[in-house]
Amino acid sequence: MDRIITFGELMLRLSPEGYERIVQANKFNVTFGGGEANVAVSLANYGLDASFVSKIPEGEIGQSAVNSLRRFGVDIKNIVRGGDRLGIYFLEKGASQRPSKVIYDRAHSAIAEASPSDFDWDTIFKDVRWFHFTGITPALSDSAAEICLNAVRAAKKHGVTVSCDLNYRKKLWTREKAGRIMDELCQNVDVLIANEEDAADVFGITSEGTSVTSGVVNTEGYKDVARKLTERFGFKYVAITLRTSLSASDNKWAAMLYDGKNYYLSKSYNVHIVDRVGGGDSFGAGLIYSIIKGKNSQDAVEFATAASCLKHSIEGDYNMVSAEEVEKLAGGDGSGRVQR
Repeated sequence: MDRIITFGELMLRLSPEGYERIVQANKFNVTFGGGEANVAVSLANYGLDASFVSKIPEGEIGQSAVNSLRRFGVDIKNIVRGGDRLGIYFLEKGASQRPSKVIYDRAHSAIAEASPSDFDWDTIFKDVRWFHFTGITPALSDSAAEICLNAVRAAKKHGVTVSCDLNYRKKLWTREKAGRIMDELCQNVDVLIANEEDAADVFGITSEGTSVTSGVVNTEGYKDVARKLTERFGFKYVAITLRTSLSASDNKWAAMLYDGKNYYLSKSYNVHIVDRVGGGDSFGAGLIYSIIKGKNSQDAVEFATAASCLKHSIEGDYNMVSAEEVEKLAGGDGSGRVQR
């Protein structure tokens, strides 16, 4: 059984048209997204049995959010309905040397105020192979952190593989609180995903010779980061995405996978960005898919990196590509030529 459960917040996303700033916008484009929901959509698009778990309010806005998942074949039967509001975030897309900006309006959302009793994890994890969450969800509230802890403990009891994307968000909690809570959660995690900054922000584990703001990424230093994380938590895999930010419009994109013994580095892509939100989620989904399908470590990191590369070319949070499209890019066809 290749059933995958993801758990987190699904939000309403409001974005000015094109590259307008929020202060000059007269209208906003409406889409939906959220870390774990983005992963579920990718996995469903790859043909896997993906189920998203959350708490979403009743009413037209909540139903629209749920419908955005159903459109791509994500199972929504374990979504709890209730609460007062859906979280919102505003995205202002950056260009050239002006960075993108995210403004949250998610306080008191349904999932942030959910109760641990809302979720019967023993039932949810029946016949499930994989569980995925991110560090964003426990940051929403103390009750959300407790729900996450209940979930990972239940997953391990049921023999479910657990993956986590650290995804530190300084607008949601402090480094000190993140480190304390994520330390306990990561005791139950098998596959950890992080970027250049997460390990430093959450666990104080840094890569020498790297400066995110100046666009310098030291791959050798991140081998040491992956090793230290594995020694501390016993992860089966640590994946680190490596983004060299030349500007808001152009990045270099690669990743590394460590399996406790060997390091595997993907090819690097020069990415001209259409929309970078969800890039890490698409990488995580690609890695989960690859491991479930039995790919070797090198092929796994190549598939995950190619999937994320493609996401940077797609508007919205969801990565709307097929496994075949990802395989083609991972195999070396990055020409972008018209397909007829």
